[in-house]
Amino acid sequence: MTAAARLQAFASRWRPLIGVVLLVAVWWLATVLKVADPVLLPPPQKALQALIDGLVGGPLLFDFGQTIYRTVLSFLIASAIAIPLGVMLGAAEKLYRSVEFVIDFFRSTPASAVFPLFLVLFGVGDKTKIAVAAFGASLVILFNVAYGVMNARKTRVLAAKVMGASRLRVLVDVYLWESLPQTFIGMRNGISLSLVIIVVAEMFIGSSNGIGYRLIEAQMLFEMPTMYAAIFAAGALGYGMNWVFLTIEKTFVHWGGK
Repeated sequence: MTAAARLQAFASRWRPLIGVVLLVAVWWLATVLKVADPVLLPPPQKALQALIDGLVGGPLLFDFGQTIYRTVLSFLIASAIAIPLGVMLGAAEKLYRSVEFVIDFFRSTPASAVFPLFLVLFGVGDKTKIAVAAFGASLVILFNVAYGVMNARKTRVLAAKVMGASRLRVLVDVYLWESLPQTFIGMRNGISLSLVIIVVAEMFIGSSNGIGYRLIEAQMLFEMPTMYAAIFAAGALGYGMNWVFLTIEKTFVHWGGK
């Protein structure tokens, strides 16, 4: 490999970090120039130190785990409901069109607007947070799965029927696999939405732990480095979950569109 090729490969590998370096540089410069009150905008090294202290022997590690637990559980519940229902509705397009307004209406409704309803149904606690997140994520996943099924290639569906496949076999072996690329898009959006709803719920619905709780507590106590550390933790968690799904999608759905 030539020196130019090695340099190009090195640049390609580390190019995503350019934005991070620029962000930190702008932040550091803003603190040096005192663009904002130093109490409200501490230097990046203080926020980084608060993040390390919180994750190593501090409460942030436990909060991180609690948020992951709630997010993953709500996402699994949403997927278990939305994927089979989306396949069945997508395979019966007329039936889907008859309920499309209801699905789109609730999918477009901010999750925070249904917090009071779920509080009445489930009370204050983890059940409410998980239920609201599962509700919001399931609608996003259902929408994408149904459209993935409806856009399945008709030739494969007809070929399966000609070969005598039962309706159940067509649903599982054709529609489900044909919809996987769109399903993964829905799942990626669904787990991101679950995380957003869980963090917001931890901030405002009777929590004693979680990233959202840690963030709002730090803000109320004016512990700004801890607040920024919680924001970084939430962002890193969201990015990590999205990266995991992108990796799985590239590995198992590489045939999408072929």
